Amino acid sequence: MQDLKSPLLSVNNLHKHFAVRGSKDVVKAVNGVSFDVPQRRIVGLVGESGSGKTTVGRSILRLIEPTSGSVTFEGRDIVPLPATEMRNLRRKMQIIFQDPFSSLNPRLRVDQIISEALTAHQPMPQAQQTERIAHLLDKVGLRRDWMRRYPHEFSGGQRQRIGIARALAPEPSFIVADESVSALDVSVQAQVLNLLKDLQTDMGLTMLFIAHDLGVVAYLCDEIVVMYLGKVMEIGSSKTLLSHARHPYTQALLSAAPSPVPGLVRSRIVLKADIPSPMNAPSGCVFRTRCPHAIAACAEQVPALDPVQSSQESEHRVACIRWPDL
Repeated sequence: MQDLKSPLLSVNNLHKHFAVRGSKDVVKAVNGVSFDVPQRRIVGLVGESGSGKTTVGRSILRLIEPTSGSVTFEGRDIVPLPATEMRNLRRKMQIIFQDPFSSLNPRLRVDQIISEALTAHQPMPQAQQTERIAHLLDKVGLRRDWMRRYPHEFSGGQRQRIGIARALAPEPSFIVADESVSALDVSVQAQVLNLLKDLQTDMGLTMLFIAHDLGVVAYLCDEIVVMYLGKVMEIGSSKTLLSHARHPYTQALLSAAPSPVPGLVRSRIVLKADIPSPMNAPSGCVFRTRCPHAIAACAEQVPALDPVQSSQESEHRVACIRWPDL
C-alpha cells in the first residue's frame, strides 16, 4: 500500500505540443507544468479558456499522449507504459467529461452506458451488474427504475449525474473532472458540486477538478493550481489563494468572481487584450502582455515557480519576479 503522505499523482515538467497541419509551427498547449495531487484531496486546476487545463487533464490520463515529461501515479511513471498495461491501469483513473449531452451515447440506455465501464474493467454476472448499476444510481441521486431510460429523457444535471455514475463504476481511486459543471445552470451546478464533495468524502477519492471559475474551485477544492497559456502561475491552498494571492493573474481571476459577502464590492482588475496564441507565446513571462505590473525584465526572464517565503504555507508558490512588491 502506498504511503498516505506521498501524493497519489505527481506531474513533472509536462509538455504537450501540437503540430500545425501544413506548417512548421507548433502549438505549445502545455509547456512545463508541474504539480502534485495529494491522496484523498481535491486539487483544482483553474484558468481562462485556452490556458491548457483540459489538455493537462487528458495528458495525465493519456487520452492524448504527452510530448514529454512524467506523470507518476502510485509511485510509477505511466507515460512510457505500453497500451496493454495502461488499459489495466485505467480502472483506477477515470474522467467526468465537460458536456453531459455529447458524452453520453444517445442510442444506449442508462444501464447500458454504465455497464460498458463495468464490462471493460470489472466483468461480473448480469444480476450482480444490474444491482451494481442500481447502487451507483442511488449514490448519484437518481432513481433505480430510471436505468432503462435514454439520455434524452433527462435534464442536463441528471445527465451529468449519469456521467459521474459511469466514472465511479470501476471503483477508481483518481478522477479527472473536466469542467463538469460549466454547462449547467447555477442551481444545478451547486447540486453537482455538493454531490462530488460528498462522494469524495464517502469514497476517499482523489480528484483533479478542472474549471475556469475560481469561486467554484475555491468552494470544492483543497488546493488550487492556476494556469495561464500552458504554464503554472501560482499554487497554494484554497484558503491561501483566496486571501493572499500573489500572482497578478490570480488576483485578476479573484476580482472577477462574485463576492460571497452581500454588499461587498470587489475592486475589479480588468485585463487588457485577449489571451495570446500558444503558437506565438510572449517571451519571458507569458502573462506580461496583459499584466498591469509588467516591467522590462519580465520580457527577458522566465519566472520560476518559487515558494512564497512570507507565507505560512510551505506549498504556496508563485511564478512572478515582482510578487514581493505586489
